[in-house]
Amino acid sequence: MQRKFITNLGFLLLVNILIKPFWLFGIDRAVQNATGAEAYGHYYALFNFSLLLNILLDLGITNFNNRNISMNRQLLQKHMSGIIVLRLLLAIFYTCISMIAAYFIGYRADEISMLLILLMNQVLISGILYLRSNLAGLHMFKMDSIVSVLDRATMILICGWLLWGRDGDSPFQIEWFVWAQTASYVITLVVILIILSSKTSFYKIVWNKAFSLMILRKSYPFAILILLMTFYNRVDSVMLERMLDNGDRFAGIYAQAYRLMEAGNMVAYLFAGLLLPMFSSMIKKKQDTGPLLKTSSTLMLTPAIGASIVFLFCSVEIMDALYKYNARESAQVGVFLMISFIGMCVSYNFGALLTANGSLGILNRMAAGAMLLNVLLNLVLIPKMQAKGAAIASMITQLIMAALQIWLSKRIFKLQTNTKLLVRMSLFTILSLLAAGFIHQLHIDSDFALAKVLVISFTLVVLALMTRAIHLGDIRAILQQKE
Repeated sequence: MQRKFITNLGFLLLVNILIKPFWLFGIDRAVQNATGAEAYGHYYALFNFSLLLNILLDLGITNFNNRNISMNRQLLQKHMSGIIVLRLLLAIFYTCISMIAAYFIGYRADEISMLLILLMNQVLISGILYLRSNLAGLHMFKMDSIVSVLDRATMILICGWLLWGRDGDSPFQIEWFVWAQTASYVITLVVILIILSSKTSFYKIVWNKAFSLMILRKSYPFAILILLMTFYNRVDSVMLERMLDNGDRFAGIYAQAYRLMEAGNMVAYLFAGLLLPMFSSMIKKKQDTGPLLKTSSTLMLTPAIGASIVFLFCSVEIMDALYKYNARESAQVGVFLMISFIGMCVSYNFGALLTANGSLGILNRMAAGAMLLNVLLNLVLIPKMQAKGAAIASMITQLIMAALQIWLSKRIFKLQTNTKLLVRMSLFTILSLLAAGFIHQLHIDSDFALAKVLVISFTLVVLALMTRAIHLGDIRAILQQKE
């Protein structure tokens, strides 16, 4: 299973590295630079508001389906036909509840009009993720990898033309960006439906009340977990925009810093997407999950720690290179968000293991505590420290959640502390901090603004190999194993 994980992860990373970084730093960043911090911050706050209740679109069906199809592939046709109707009803429910919440929060008419499009986009995204869960459940990982970037590739083409290819002098409008997303999601949804139609027949779409209630009863623990996690991951920018007088600007500053963490999060999420069905299959077969957990943790945490250290010493250079406005303010925010990213990576690994095991009751209680802590911290820190306060709240919440999930995994699975691995990771972290600090003190003078970033990054890669935080020999041995 380790070999399968690494080979599929390698293909998944290759496909995503070719597309998503350019989307994030070429298109998404260019849109923010073209529209300005306030216009983009306004969109970003509305976008995150559309995410807060998007679990109502799914109610945990996607995660339940991923785990269930991995264990019982013969159920694909039966479940898919019934679930599609259920999801359409949930889409209507989600839209109505979100609009009611927007009214009580006090959004204006122009904000409501954009929010409606963003809600529609969330419906499309949720449909795509559900259909992709069937591909993952069938272990069609390479096909899933390809369709995972199809929406971004389509958006690159559309937004690239709108930004740089069209005739005329009219400035780029943030609404164009939103509609480009809609078109891309529709195309991706149709493509996945065509792929799945070759694997199963689901043309007879029927409403089955008993089946729908059964699915909801089994999936609601997943729904609660995702709802709670979404709140403590996404409520920051909404609270910034609503709580502060110049909230749009501070939400834009936060978005600039968050984009770097989101880039790492895209890769980490790919790990989790592979790990959940693999852990589910291994647990059902009573196989030892320890080796796979060690492999995934090492491959995810080492780059996360390295990236956080690079940003700690090069935040100003990176932000100055990326943005026209508010780069220095975003650099301060980004330091705390990159540290919180380490906690997120831990949660992706151990959270996937616990979810596959069905340990959702205690995970939900932990997530509820994390959500409450995050909101309270934001209420205290945002008025005093603005965007930096929201980032500190996120960092504290993510690190505490990560520690709790490690503790719970050790308790349930009787995991032994891997002292050798812990020493390697600690040595890599300490040496990396010392080396990066030394290089930072050299004040590298170069016409190339990111020279220091490249020097520190290369040094950290060497240290990762020297300390065996990433051990190429182990990876090579795994790849040489038979499936």
